Formats: sequence, structure tokens, C-alpha cells
Amino acid sequence: QVQLSESGGGLVHAGGSLRLSCAASGNIFTAIAMGWYRQAPGKPRELVAAITSSGSTYYADSVKGRFTISRENAKNTVYLQTNSLKPEDTAVYVCNVRKMVGPLPTDYWGQGTQVTVSS
Repeated sequence: QVQLSESGGGLVHAGGSLRLSCAASGNIFTAIAMGWYRQAPGKPRELVAAITSSGSTYYADSVKGRFTISRENAKNTVYLQTNSLKPEDTAVYVCNVRKMVGPLPTDYWGQGTQVTVSS
């Protein structure tokens, strides 16, 4: 079982920054990837950024150049540094871990942290 706990959300003005953290407990040694999704009211959940076990990264086009994902393996923690925030970045940001459970990839989700960007 994997449990995820996010922190770091809040209210910022446009142009500001926030650093989101996701601490994982449990066995994530077989994790394929860790990442951040976001969901705004009335919109589908969107993959924002992800980092694989080998360190490869993915970013949605809307956040490239502004967001950076990183992980600290010793702390089982993944971070999302968000810079130059825009009002359209306002959403609940949810941490995700995908790992193999037997032969099947399985997703684990955190509760989410609210990011609100005022104009």
C-alpha cells in the first residue's frame, strides 16, 4: 500500500511561485513514475508533470519552462516547483504514483492541495 501526502499549495498573485511537495509512505521501490495532475472546476484532470524511475521528465505544454519536477529518493518525496504562475494554473494539484503490483501498473493518489492564482 502507498500513501501520499501533499503540501505547499496556497494563494499567490500572478507571477508568483509555489513549491509543492508529495511525501510517499509505503513501498514505492517498484514505482514506475511519480507525477502531478491538476483539476480545475469543470475541467478534466490533466497531467502536469511526471518523473520516471530513471529520471526522465514530462511536462504539459502549458507549463513547460515554468514548472520543474524533481524527486528526492532518500525522502520518498517528489516536488513541483511552480514559477511565473498564471490565473489559469488555479486548480487542485494531486500527486500520483504509478507502480507495478504484480504484472499490473497501479495508480495511487493523494488528497490534493489547492493552488489559487489571483490576477
